[in-house]
Amino acid sequence: EVVLVESGGGLVQPGGSLTLSCAASGFAFEKYNMKWGRQTPGKGLEWISTVYTGPGTTLYDHSVKGRFAASRDNVENMFYLQMSSLKTEDTATYYCAVGSQHSGWTQRGQGTQVTVSS
Repeated sequence: EVVLVESGGGLVQPGGSLTLSCAASGFAFEKYNMKWGRQTPGKGLEWISTVYTGPGTTLYDHSVKGRFAASRDNVENMFYLQMSSLKTEDTATYYCAVGSQHSGWTQRGQGTQVTVSS
């Protein structure tokens, strides 16, 4: 059974930074692409980044490129999202999930709330 647990969300001021973590278990983590998405009330899940298996391939949505950095640790089965230069429009519930940009979101964690506000 795929289990994903996000942590690290919270309240941060505009321009600030935050790092989200995703602990993965129950599957061969190193063999799967992993992605981050976010959701605001009334909207669907928005893809923001995928870290592929194999070396060095990470994709970002234009809305976060240059500000967010996703990474993975295949030894510890951890997945990360470093967020900087945060904007109020980054406020959302953030999810980690198994898969790439165009795959579904059925295998995802419970989410962690990020609020960017002064």
